[in-house]
Formats: sequence, C-alpha cells, structure tokens
Amino acid sequence: MERKQDQECCSAEVDDKSSMDDQSQKLLQTLEQASWDGLPLVKYCGCWVPAITFRTVLAAQTHFKAKDTDIILSTMPKSGTTWLKALTYSIANRNAFPIDQSPLLTSTPHMLVPFLDLNVYWEQDNPHLENIPSPRIFSTHMHFKMLPDSIHETDCRIIHICRNPLDQFVSHINFSSKTILEKNPGKVLFLKYEDLKEDITSQVKKIAEFIGFPFSVEEEEEGLIDHISGLCSFETLCNLAVKRQVISIVLRRIVPSSGRDKLETGPII
Repeated sequence: MERKQDQECCSAEVDDKSSMDDQSQKLLQTLEQASWDGLPLVKYCGCWVPAITFRTVLAAQTHFKAKDTDIILSTMPKSGTTWLKALTYSIANRNAFPIDQSPLLTSTPHMLVPFLDLNVYWEQDNPHLENIPSPRIFSTHMHFKMLPDSIHETDCRIIHICRNPLDQFVSHINFSSKTILEKNPGKVLFLKYEDLKEDITSQVKKIAEFIGFPFSVEEEEEGLIDHISGLCSFETLCNLAVKRQVISIVLRRIVPSSGRDKLETGPII
C-alpha cells in the first residue's frame, strides 16, 4: 500500500460558508491515504475508511443531531446487517403495523433503515430528519469513535453485531467490546451473528428489551416473537417480490464457524 502523510482528526472544524465537498477535499489532503485492492482509503479518526464515503462521514459528524429515542445499528459489512435491520424495525414498529401489513413486505430493510454514511448524507449534506417519527432507526458502518458527537452525548441506543470468522478476530472484538461497554454502560448492545442463528427467540427478546420495546406476556403467548422472526427470516426476505424485481441485494449464507475452511457457498443475510 502506498501512503501519504499521516494526520488523524476526529473533530474537524467546519466552515459553514463553504460546501462540504470543498471542506472534505481540503481535509483529505492532510490525511494519510492508501489503496487496498484498488479501493482508495483514507485514515481518519485512527481508522481506514473508503475515500468515497469520507464526505458523507464528515457531513454526518457535522450535522446529525441524535435524539434520546434514536436507535443506531452499527455493523461491519457482511455481518448480518440486513437481518438486524429487519428485526429491529419489526420489533420497534410491531404496534404500528400488523405482521401481514408490515412495510417489509413492500420495501427492503435498507429502505426502512437507511445508512447514515451511505444513504442519508449521500445526496444531501444536511437533510431534514426532524419529522421522521420516533423511534428513528439508522445504521452505519462507521467505527464507534467516528460516530457523531450527538450520538455519544444523548441516551440513544446502539446495537452492534459481529461475526466470528476467525478466533483471533473474535478475541479482538471481545476486547474492543469490553472496553466500549466499560466506557458506555447501558448504551451499546453487542450481538453475535452466531447467536442469532442458534437462538433467534432469546436474541429478539434481548433486542426488544434493550431498545425499550419489551414484549408483554400476552405478546409472547400469542407467538408474536415467532411471527417477527419468521417475517425477518432469510427465506422470507429473499422471496419478497421487491427483492427480486425492484432492487438487487446480494445475500450470502456462511455457516457459523471459527475457521475459514468451513465456509459454505450460499446466501446469507
């Protein structure tokens, strides 16, 4: 990897008189840059991020105003993002829509739970988000310390999901998770993809309790948890017409394991 200068900054000063494009381009010139497999990267806040998303990251950091009722889904690519979006949206909105009328039947999870860095701030530097009904649910691939200050300063909830590709990686994740939890007690919920696969019921209940929408005894007896799990299942999400005809989303399945040799070709959420 070829690299430029190294200067890390996580709270860049923003000039309201110039455009975010101009400011991001100016700041880019001061940061360490590299290339991985042809993808331009920039080192910001101590993390390597795709250069193409740097402007949106900066815009989100500058303009996003979190609310106490917000729910932020923090994920790595290919770690169960689509699944977590569908589950969280369905849990939080279960009283607004009957299962057979869920917006998930006509829209993709990515439409209902947009990425801050890939959707919300992609077309507009400062979109109007105040009128979105609570709880607002957003997702992001940004590192925890890159999140907008308002997310750290409010009582909004963060759910992070990871996958166990290699034991060494998981050890690193566990160490990082412990550090974040110690500094932010009660704010972050860590989930493992493998746990979702093994016991979806307990994980759905855990998510519901964490985001402030616990299931009542009546709801559990009526089988609502199973209904939501079924609505958000891989089979249902893949069979929806909106996935086949409107938008192309690649879903792949990987057998949960600790070794690369046990990967299985197939779809996954």
